[in-house]
This record gives sequence, structure tokens and C-alpha cells, in this order.
Amino acid sequence: MSDLVRGLTLRQAVAINMIDMVGIGPFITIPFVIGAMSGPQCILAWLLGALLSFMDGCVWAELGAKWPQAGGSYAFLQHLYSKHKWGKLLSFLYIWQTTFQAPLVIASGTIGFAQYLTYLFPLSGMEQKMVSGALIIFITSLLYRKIETIGKISVVMNAIVIGTMLWLIGSGLTHFNAHLAFTFNPDAMDFTPAFFFGLGQASIKTVYSFLGYYNVCHLGGEIEHPQKNIPRSIFISIAGIAVLYLLMQTAVSGVIPWQQAKDSPFIVSTFFEIIYGSAAAQIATVLVLFIAVSSLFAVMLGYSRVPYAAALDGNYFPVFARVHPTKHFPHISLLILAGVAFIFSLLFKMKEVITAIIVMRIIIQFIGQSAGLLALHYAKKDTHFPYKMWLFPLPPIIAIVVWLFIFFSSETIFVAAAAAFIVSGVLVFLYQAMVKREWPFKRS
Repeated sequence: MSDLVRGLTLRQAVAINMIDMVGIGPFITIPFVIGAMSGPQCILAWLLGALLSFMDGCVWAELGAKWPQAGGSYAFLQHLYSKHKWGKLLSFLYIWQTTFQAPLVIASGTIGFAQYLTYLFPLSGMEQKMVSGALIIFITSLLYRKIETIGKISVVMNAIVIGTMLWLIGSGLTHFNAHLAFTFNPDAMDFTPAFFFGLGQASIKTVYSFLGYYNVCHLGGEIEHPQKNIPRSIFISIAGIAVLYLLMQTAVSGVIPWQQAKDSPFIVSTFFEIIYGSAAAQIATVLVLFIAVSSLFAVMLGYSRVPYAAALDGNYFPVFARVHPTKHFPHISLLILAGVAFIFSLLFKMKEVITAIIVMRIIIQFIGQSAGLLALHYAKKDTHFPYKMWLFPLPPIIAIVVWLFIFFSSETIFVAAAAAFIVSGVLVFLYQAMVKREWPFKRS
């Protein structure tokens, strides 16, 4: 039985989702997105990211409302594919991937934080790594408290995040140059293979910036009135962030020539420096750094519940199931997650991490959930869902198609690595099952 407390309100759930989604992501990825598509038509990649988030969000909303438990996808895959057969395998593969992928997500945020900090203070490569590691320790200390307090902190963080983005958007729109924003190359919209390859590469980065709309599902066991609040928080956060991202990209395109923007390592700082000067750019940089901290706060909060859920279920190392005796949160899971992320923050580079994060998760987690939900709807038509998506079955079908487009638009090395990770996980699972005489080796 879970010892978690349902102490997060709708407002707090939305705040946790939104600060997870924003983070350092868009401020790092805008130059990558512009460069991949070579012009202002990069807005298409943000639109595709928004579409995918809404379609996939429909899947998460149905699953989260029906099974509001800690761990999110871990619980969903078990329920969708039979807990003692294929669901056992797929949920194990999800945990197997999460053990590495979740620390990569955290590491990407700390690496981005350290890179942006160099706008204010010149830092060597080693000094940046020290900053990344120290940031993980700091955020872990922030999370060492009760969930009710976490929720209040998240609301304050979210207010600053939204305020910063509104300042950026407002500044861009009041200094908007339509010639910069809407001047395209003659071949910008030629739908050639190169166009779709660029769109795929750019979409990997925009999807990375949207990730987090499902964080509330990881915290399903701590949400008040989850059947209503989980779907609401998902769609409110996606809608809000999608509008902000589209306006932000438009504002940047109307101030900085895309030829300059695609090579800018500090796109937001450059943006404010052009409009207001260096003092405003420094203030904006500080706010971006705060947003990065806020996002990491939400990311570590949500992911710490995933190994906890598996351990509570008896499918992972028992130590992960320990709950703090007075603050009632899975503190061992949080500490181990932070420790692995600390190591990863010292080893990897930002651009590599972003692609690995996306590609690694597509087949098992995102496509697995959508396909499983489709099968459940048709195999058991009388199944009750507290929340039912509109226009079923279009959202999960569209989500699967877009996920596959992004997956096969990735570099071969990342696709191969994702496949190898799945194969290795299957082999580990089969070995454990054989030793324990469990499915598929269970004797009848």
C-alpha cells in the first residue's frame, strides 16, 4: 500500500506540469530548431510539437484518470497489457529505460543551466561541470520536504516562469520587424525529402521542449480528485505552453535575423541585449537560470516516483520503496536518481542528450501506451473511463504516426541505441524470469 498523501491541488498540478515543460529547453533549442529548417518556417516544428502534445496528452489524460497511481507509465503499461504477462515485460522495459533516461533528462537541464551561466560568468569546461553537479545537490535539498510544501513552492516558481516568458513575448511584439519574421528562402516550403528531414530534426527539439505535460501522471498518487484534475492539468498546461512557445518563437524571429539566431548560444540574452541593452540581458539571463532550476525541481519530483512505484509493486529493488518517516515521500528513490544524474551531468553534452532522451522513449512508452489504449478500447468496449477523449480513435493514431516520423527522422546511431536498449532490457527480463520461474517460463 502506498504511503503517499493526496495533497496536490489542480492549481499546483498545473504549475508542476508547466515548470517541467518550460525549463531550459526552449531557450537552448530555439537556435537548433531555426538551424534545422533554415528560416522562419521553423514555426512548423513548434506547431507539430504542439499537435503531438495535444494528441498524446489525450492518451495520458484517459490513462491518468483511470489509474491515478504513482509511477505513471509503469502502472499504465501493466494495466494495458496484463500485469502478469506482456504488461510485466513492458513495464520492466520502461523502468529499465527510465533508470538511464530520467537522469539524462535531469543532466540535460543542469548542462543547459551551466552553459547559460557562462553569459554572466566566463567558465571553463570543468567549472561548468562543477556547476551542473552542484545544482543537482541543491535541487535535491529543495525537494526534501512534504508534498503540500512542494505544491506551494511550485506555484510561486510557475508565476515567475510565466512572467518571464510574457516579458519576452511582450518585448518582442513591441519591437517586431515583420520583414525579419516573414522573409523566407525561395525553397523554404518545397516539400522535398530534405524539407521533411529538417522538420523531423527540428521537431525532436520542439518535442523535447514540450515534454512534461504528463508529469502529473507520475504523481498520480498525490493528486487531489485525480479523475478530474489529472486531465484538466494536462490540457491546461499544454494549451498554455503551446501559446507561449508559438508567440516566443515569433517574437524572436521578429527581432533577431534567423541567420544570426541559429548560431546564438544565448538566444534570450541576445534578444534582450538587442532591444534593451546589456543590463536587461543580464536580468533576463538570471530569470532563464531560475526557470531552469524550477523545471529541474518538477522533473526530479515526478521521476523519483517511478522507481518507487515499481519497487512498491515488487518489480524493482526494494530500497526504492522506502518513504521518509515524517515527510512522506520516496527519499531513497530521489537520492539514487540524483546520484546517477550527477554522474551523467559530468559526462555528456547537451545536443546529444536531447536526441537520446526523445528517441529512447518513443517505442515503449509513448507508442506502447497509445497502441495499448487503442487495443483496450476495442477489446473491452464496456471498460469504464472516468475521462474519455474527444474524437477517439484519432488522437492516439495521430500520436503514433507523429512519434514514428520523429523516431525515423533521428540519426541512425540514436535509433540503433534505442533498439539495443530494448533488446538488452528484454534479455535481462528473460534471465530474471527464468531464474524466478515466472512468465514466460512459469510451469503450469
